[in-house]
Amino acid sequence: MGIKDRIIVALDVDSLEKVKPLVESLTPYVGCFKIGLELITAVGAPMVVELVHSLGGKIFYDGKFDDIPNTIGAASKAVSKLGIKMFNVHASAGVEAMVAAVDNKGKSLVLAVTLLTSLDENNTKLIFGAPSKAKVLQFALDAKIAGCNGIICSPQELEFLGKQKELGGLMKITPGIRPAWAVVGDQKRIMTPAEAIEAGATFLVIGRPITKPPTEIGTPVDAVKKITEEIAVAVL
Repeated sequence: MGIKDRIIVALDVDSLEKVKPLVESLTPYVGCFKIGLELITAVGAPMVVELVHSLGGKIFYDGKFDDIPNTIGAASKAVSKLGIKMFNVHASAGVEAMVAAVDNKGKSLVLAVTLLTSLDENNTKLIFGAPSKAKVLQFALDAKIAGCNGIICSPQELEFLGKQKELGGLMKITPGIRPAWAVVGDQKRIMTPAEAIEAGATFLVIGRPITKPPTEIGTPVDAVKKITEEIAVAVL
């Protein structure tokens, strides 16, 4: 896998007018673009997918499906027909729901969301009644049983999960990536790109540090080039 293929840019915007320049400028430097609830709701998934594909980009459909198995199966079938590279489902929806996604994924990859990176330890215990590592491991094991291609987890769980032999073969996709020069924002369990790759990440989801970089960094292309250089050092 090339270095650029490891980078997924989060298109956290609300219009096609904002999407187009980002995809046009960044496609040569990244492997995929994540479209999430804001953009999907504001514009409509088919229109966004059509535009990104027309500009040469690949898509991670961040719909975070979380419903009964029948509904998740139908939604998975619909989104896979759009020709997207990958989509996700909440592991907390249960094994049966994840199986429904896998059974209807077509040629797309299915990723299971473990815990959102915005949750700190206290919130994890309040919501799930257990420490974050315990829940992430449980969700990852469930995803493996269901046949998912990978999991989405905090970079801080990467090393821990990598030691679990029963999880072999699962890709690990990590949001919460913040270069040392970037603003942390609302993410709690974060890591730099190099740290995440060294810890075992397959793909890195990076949004604002690339799409809205600090003035001193320059343009989105400048930002992604700096991140690529950092990853290159980590994979040597």
